[in-house]
Amino acid sequence: MQPFPRPPLSRQPLPRRIVSRLILPALLIGLALPAMARVDKIAGIDVTFDPSAVTNAAAAKRFTHIADDLKNAIAGLVADRLGDEGARIGIDISEVELSNSFTEATGAADTRLEGIVAITDAQDNSNFAAYVLTVNIDQARGFLPETVDMTTLTASGDAYYQAMIMAFARSVVDRLDL
Repeated sequence: MQPFPRPPLSRQPLPRRIVSRLILPALLIGLALPAMARVDKIAGIDVTFDPSAVTNAAAAKRFTHIADDLKNAIAGLVADRLGDEGARIGIDISEVELSNSFTEATGAADTRLEGIVAITDAQDNSNFAAYVLTVNIDQARGFLPETVDMTTLTASGDAYYQAMIMAFARSVVDRLDL
């Protein structure tokens, strides 16, 4: 004789261990994923840049045309999706910082490009996303030409600048495809 009768299987509660180990982490992962817009067609790309976002003089001089360069880089990556209708990509560059040769040599490089990315769709108000995107030099290294001599590369050089722009543009486009 059992001291406590067991209810039928369909009425048994899930053990607390299953809830805490399987279901709760799955819910948290779902909440942690950023909301992304589904983008098949792109009606426009707008990039704004406030020069006060520049944190040092070398960056101020180098990044004067960043808005146009970033817009053109993204447009080049999504050329097959550009049209009269579709979503709009808006980017507000909020921070630009270049490291110097000393911080790069010591491994304390702080080169980064940060902006707020907003995807809106006039035809479907539920199709939107907004997030802060930060790209640092470690992410941009993959966009440097193979011919670049890493020992002579400087943060104010053209190859460095182009790599940062392409890393940011690629990150924006990759999130469109999620």
